[in-house]
Formats: sequence, C-alpha cells, structure tokens
Amino acid sequence: MQIAGSTVLVTGSNRGLGRHFAEELVRRGAKVYGGARDASAVDVEGVIPVEVDVTDLASVDRAAQVTGDVSFVVNNAGTFTGASLLTGRLSDIELDLGTHYLGSLNVIRVFAPQLGAHPQSAILNVLSLLAWVTSPDYGSYSAAKSAAWAMTNALRLELADQRTQVSALHVGYIDTDMANHVDADKSDPVDVVRIALDGVEAGKPEIIADESTRHIQAALSGGVAALYPEFS
Repeated sequence: MQIAGSTVLVTGSNRGLGRHFAEELVRRGAKVYGGARDASAVDVEGVIPVEVDVTDLASVDRAAQVTGDVSFVVNNAGTFTGASLLTGRLSDIELDLGTHYLGSLNVIRVFAPQLGAHPQSAILNVLSLLAWVTSPDYGSYSAAKSAAWAMTNALRLELADQRTQVSALHVGYIDTDMANHVDADKSDPVDVVRIALDGVEAGKPEIIADESTRHIQAALSGGVAALYPEFS
C-alpha cells in the first residue's frame, strides 16, 4: 500500500496517537480526513475534519457520504474505562466493546465499498498487547481488544478478494494522555506511528511496535503457563 497520494480516514484524530497519525500521514503526502465526535477539535494543519462517532452507525454513514474516496482507514478511536469484568459497570464494558470492536467494525463495513473501488487499499486496526495478555485492571479493555484482533483476522480473509490489505498494530503503553495513569516504560507515539505506517507500506498483516509486545507474542505458543506464570 502506497501512502503518498492515498486518501485516509483516521478515527479519533483529535488527540493522542490519532493526532500523530494524522500529522505523519500529511507529511507522507496523503489526503487526510480527521474523524472525531467533535470535528471542531481536529486542528492538525492539512487535515480535513469530519464528524464521526464510531459507535453510532448513522454517524459513520454520514462520514462516508462526506468523504467518498477513502483508500486507507486507520481505526484508532478508543476508550479506556478501567472496568473490571467481575465488578465493573456493564455500561462501561459495553462502551469498551462498542468502541474498539463494534465501532471499528462499523467503520470497516461502511467504508469497504470505498476501499474496494481503489486498485490498492488498506485498513490499520490499532490493537494492543492487551489483546493477548491481561490483568484484573484491564479486563474490559483486553476483552474489547481481543475481540478486535479476532475481527481483524477474519476481515483480512473476507476483504482479500477486493485487494484491501488489513493490518493489526500491536503495542504496549504509549506516552499519550490515555496512559497518563500508568507508571511504566512508554513508547514515543512518533515512533509507534512511523513503525505502523512503514509496516502498512510493506504489506505486513501484523505490526509489532515495541519489545514488550514482541515478548508477549513469543510467549503465546507457551499457553497459559507462559503468559501467567502463577498458574504454571
């Protein structure tokens, strides 16, 4: 997938990692639509603001009517409620699933015809190492990212016939406002975006952005005992 000359929709582009995606895509020569629930919050130079709430199918439909020529979708919009699966509010769990899984799926289903109209097109779903390993503090978020990982793999197969490349970005903590509460090593979002877009251009189906994620990926073949030593 060649980014220069492409037309990109980045969801959640008003802040955090999404804003960095929008900035770098403009720098690489793409036409960029910056999606956000409040389009006025998108203030990246060269980016066209578009109102879109990924959890609202009618909103996604309206965004598709505004754009009309998207060849690359970056599903970046996200939430983090911090809900426990056992004791958290069900509405918080539904919000995480509705954003990361069903919201990304809404965008892909609506924009698939636009993507398919191009000789080359791509989708990048921003996932997490927490799709593979979790803790009680991240139960809701992890479940949503795991569902999004399964969805990404399935849609990679479904969209192959229309030559739409589907990539997953797996990464640990990133130094953005969503991870302000975390006291741990964090990746520079500029580096994460560069690695992600280089991976898309190289046609990689799965993009690993840091060493902690690479370590967890390698442990998957070891099963529960490798991921959760306390149960070995």
